[in-house]
This record gives sequence, C-alpha cells and structure tokens, in this order.
Amino acid sequence: MKIEQADRLKAVPRYLFAEIDRMKAEVAAKGIDIISLGIGDPDLPTPSNIIERLSQAAHDPRNHQYPSYEGMPAFRKTIADWYAKRFQVGLDPDREVVSLIGSKEGIAHTPLAFVNPGDVVLCPDPGYPVYSISTLFAGGEAYPMPLLEKNGFLPDLGSIPGQIRKKAKLMFLNYPNNPTSAVAPKGFFEDVVAFARDNQILVCHDAAYTEIYFDENDPPRSFLQTQGGSEVGIEFGSLSKPYNMTGWRIGWATGNTEAIAALGKIKTNIDSGIFQAVQEAGIEALTGDQSPLSNLREIYRARRDMACSTFSRLGFTFQVPKAAFYLWVKTPGDQSSAQFAARILNETGVVLTPGTGFGKYGEGFFRVSLTIGEDRLSEALSRIEAAG
Repeated sequence: MKIEQADRLKAVPRYLFAEIDRMKAEVAAKGIDIISLGIGDPDLPTPSNIIERLSQAAHDPRNHQYPSYEGMPAFRKTIADWYAKRFQVGLDPDREVVSLIGSKEGIAHTPLAFVNPGDVVLCPDPGYPVYSISTLFAGGEAYPMPLLEKNGFLPDLGSIPGQIRKKAKLMFLNYPNNPTSAVAPKGFFEDVVAFARDNQILVCHDAAYTEIYFDENDPPRSFLQTQGGSEVGIEFGSLSKPYNMTGWRIGWATGNTEAIAALGKIKTNIDSGIFQAVQEAGIEALTGDQSPLSNLREIYRARRDMACSTFSRLGFTFQVPKAAFYLWVKTPGDQSSAQFAARILNETGVVLTPGTGFGKYGEGFFRVSLTIGEDRLSEALSRIEAAG
C-alpha cells in the first residue's frame, strides 16, 4: 500500500535543524568530535526555585486533570502583571492573554485563525521558518520581507507592493531578531502600527528574546508598548530563553482582544492547555528571584565577547549583538552559506547554521549560537581559527 502525503506536506522543505542533525550524524560516524553552534537551545539548567515549584505542584491532585485551554487565571494575571512592570503595558488577563504550549504552538496556529486560501502573510526573510510554513498549512502565500544589513535588518515597509498589501492579512515580526540579533527601535514599531492600520493587517510579534540583552539602560521594547500596538497586533512571549525552559513548553500570546479570542478558538478545537504544575512553575519564573536571569545575561555577554573577538581577529564581518544569543556573520569569499557551513563541519566538527536555512535573503551569512559552555565554545573557535 502506498501512503500518499498531502500536497501541503510535500511543499514543506526539510526542517532546517533536522537536516543539520543528519549532517552531524554523518560526520560523527567518522569519529569526529562534534561541537554544535547550530541550534539555539540554552545549555544551562532551569533555575532551582522554578524546579522546586514544579515539584510541589506536580504532587497536587488538582493539577492532574485537564487544564483550561486559555490558561489558569493566576498564570494569565501573572503575565499581565509582568507586562505592567516590565513594559508599562496594561492588559486584561481574562480577554487579552492566552497561554500557549510554547510560543511556537501559537505562532503555528495563528494563520489558521485568520488566513484564507490565497491570502498573503508578510514574513521576515531571513526568519524563523515556522512563519512561512504555518502560512502554507493555512493555504496562504508567504511574501518575504527582506531583512537587509543596509536597513539594520528591518523590513522596508515602503517597498511592499500595493497589490500585496491589499491581499495581506498578517505580518510576522521578531525583535530582538532570530537569526540576525537586530533590535527594533521605537520609531520602527510606530511605522509598523501606521502601516498595519492603513492596510488592515494584523501584526504578530514574536518577542521570545526580549529578556536576553546586554544594555541594562536600553532593554528591548514590546510591540504593545507602541501607541496603537494593542489595536493592530498580538505578541508572543516565552519562558524558554530567559529561564532555560525550552523543554517545558510554556508561553503566551497577548494583545488585540478579538485576535486573542480567535487564537483561543483554534486552540480549543486542536489542543489542550498547559499542565497546571508547569503553569505554577511559570508563575514562579516571572515573580520569583530574578538574579539567575541577570547572571544568564552576563554569561551570554562573556560568550558573545569571546566569539566576537575570534571572528573579528579572523577578519569576518558582523555586527556585535545588542540582544539575543546569536552572531550573524558574513561568509568569506564567494562561498555560499551552505558550502561554508558544510566545509567547517567536515574540517573541524563544528556546526554552524547556514543563513539560507532561514530564507533566500539569508544567503551570504551564517548563524552562530552561543548556547554552549565557554570551554566548548573556546574549543570550537580554536578549531575554526586553526582551519584558517
């Protein structure tokens, strides 16, 4: 019997990091020690106070049944309180906050709530692949917004053709940005609000990296801080990066009331809520001791400085990141990003992510993830330097 895949699945390229895993396995089979600077998965443990809160909550039988789809009231209130303290944004926890099984889940489901076949979704390129793939699953067309170095890795809204604006339903944005680490200035978000209002486009801002930054006097902004932001947009948040909780799968969406309700309707019919013990741990993460987060920023700062020093000494071109834990580096000479990454992997055993894995406009760059201990990072950089 032949099992035929749906056309939508045939159209999906092999997931970037699955392909990297395949290449790693081939090189490892040759006996080469692999050091991965590829996937942005924090290597440090979740803070102990969060783990303890989970342990206590997991023993409570009240948490063993189906959780609510939208999230525990206490968890949603905690998110609203955190937004008020961190961004000075007022949110109604009952109508403007919904919990997510990780922000990826909400991002992937959003086009299902708003996109009809033939509609357009504006997606950053290079960008997180889920933006365009979820658009494809919903029957929409992903229109790339180039993130070019000359524009500070911000999309040029004025270059989007009128016919595309008329068909567009959503715009995905992500600042601090993956993979470029660019940070959006206040003025850019103001331009986005005006653009969205003029063209009736819902802005979907992926804010997974707002808490990983290196200038205490100028932390990254929430899109909802912008006047009119809650009118035209929603924002996705996550505990994965700031609290080393990628495996816990807990996040949220906030913003426009009608949009949050629509996303909640999709969730109600597709999945369940977050295990309540994990939500209680999420409350602890946002309200408990924040010194581990401050320490985490300093650890990433040291790793950033180490990597920047080496790549600068070797003559590579890049911008020193102000936030997130990635370096976005130009490939040398006339090599494609895939050729360069494959060469480094085969010659040194170090995994780099080719820029084309994030879209057409990622060509000419590779991404370095700093989610690895300093000893191994130092070893990886030494290998790259020794390879010339």
